[in-house]
Amino acid sequence: MDEPYFVVINGKPEGPYNLSQIKAMGIKPGDFLKTRLMDDYKEAHEIDEIRALMGFGKEAFIPQYFGSFEQRLLAAALDWFFVAGACIVIVFLISLFMEDKETRLVAAFSLFALIPFVKFIYQALMDCGANQGSYGKQILKIRVGNLQGERITLKHSIGRNFAKLLSAGTFFIGYLFCFFNKKQQCLHDIVAGTLVVKDRLF
Repeated sequence: MDEPYFVVINGKPEGPYNLSQIKAMGIKPGDFLKTRLMDDYKEAHEIDEIRALMGFGKEAFIPQYFGSFEQRLLAAALDWFFVAGACIVIVFLISLFMEDKETRLVAAFSLFALIPFVKFIYQALMDCGANQGSYGKQILKIRVGNLQGERITLKHSIGRNFAKLLSAGTFFIGYLFCFFNKKQQCLHDIVAGTLVVKDRLF
């Protein structure tokens, strides 16, 4: 059985409606719909099933909602916490099998070099993943995309994360670029041609 849709009509969600009812309503490409299984509303042209049902093409998506500096900062803090926590647990478990005290100390200090490396890999893989963002970004409901808000490739993601060295290397002034442009891009976003997009909420 097809999952019914809720439709935003005059600014308010109504429904649920089945596909036959949706077709009879004459849904337009820009109308917002969602099912119970979807995280948020999408425009009709973004949904494959509705696009095929109504016979219109997918329009170019122009992002209009962007992640704020506060959201990005909190997401980054959460990610550092997750990565550091995982690394600490792993090193602790490994140290349990080390009898030599000096070896345990070396393992503990090596953790400081390990965390940034793991964080880079984690960030690069998550930003180009299906959810377009790390766990911190997912919690804050923001995601990384290209200039159309679409999912980026692994190569693009790695380049973006290397570009963060520019934002950080300018005494973190590069992160403040987001206050001076409409798309709230940091320096590394401008260099990499990416956006941090915020989900639509109703």
